[in-house]
Amino acid sequence: MNNKLEGGTMGWTEMHTANVPKAERFGWWRDLLMQDLAPTHIASEHREDFQGSTAALELGPVKVSILSFPPLTSVRTARLIQRSDPELWELGYMASGIMVVDQARNHAQVGAGDLLLYDTSQPVQMQVPEGGWLTILHLPKPAVPLPDRSMRDLLSRRLPAQGTGSLLAGFLQGLAGGQWSELEAERLGAAAVQLASAFLGGLADREGLLPPETQQTVLLRRVKAFIEAHLTEPRLSPQTIADAHNISVRYLHHLFRPEKQTVSALIRELRLDRCRTDLAQPGYASHPIGAIGARWGFTDAAVFSRTFKVAFGMPPGEYRRWLGACRSASDRS
Repeated sequence: MNNKLEGGTMGWTEMHTANVPKAERFGWWRDLLMQDLAPTHIASEHREDFQGSTAALELGPVKVSILSFPPLTSVRTARLIQRSDPELWELGYMASGIMVVDQARNHAQVGAGDLLLYDTSQPVQMQVPEGGWLTILHLPKPAVPLPDRSMRDLLSRRLPAQGTGSLLAGFLQGLAGGQWSELEAERLGAAAVQLASAFLGGLADREGLLPPETQQTVLLRRVKAFIEAHLTEPRLSPQTIADAHNISVRYLHHLFRPEKQTVSALIRELRLDRCRTDLAQPGYASHPIGAIGARWGFTDAAVFSRTFKVAFGMPPGEYRRWLGACRSASDRS
């Protein structure tokens, strides 16, 4: 599915069976689903009047799908895996309904507000006895910095959306219906991978599933996800970040030693990026420059202006005027 809209923005591609003749709805929905998911056998007692929808969004390295459906059963067999395997970790958020999942000798019942993980490379069976709404984050396996053996222990389990899981669930729900520039879509995709990795890595770490060499990588992901989630808070600092993760500031800086920037530099860069994005949005054209800076943690308007100029070569007000002039010239051509 192509998510690109006019003007270079990215948005959801949404489809609903209400727009299809009744006799064709189940087959149409099932075929549409196969464009987003790994090949699966789907059966439903409601195929004569199937009520369902799909929505898909591409965010750089990842894809997000939102599905609604009546009671059904889904089975991915070894034969289907041999035919086609996208090699994905599928991280689902159950917005409503109940799902019973069996994979890798694990059995779980997942309800509204829960997350679950399954693997496209292993047979899996899912039953939804009452229908439901499911959001799926499709994660390419190389994007998740966790050993396969650690991930396998998390398969087909009820994963309550708590802590970082709550941030991830809120993030996925907040995507619904939105439209973004290609740059924003890439950024959102990277944030989704960061949050998912932090959530899964935290679970694996607490349960002793991670080898020592991976623990530091997982902690760094959790720290970065925390920073992304708290950028709007002016008091965000190395000390508050270290306190939230029960580590010393010295060890926090040690975590960032292999990175290209310090903790403070990362916070500043992310905040400036968010401000630049807001300044480029026509919907923020009437917002004072200082208010945009304050929205992302710059409490001093003068400091925000100087910092922005150092990073991008011009003050924020001039940058917004320059973008406006570029848009006007483009509209005239």
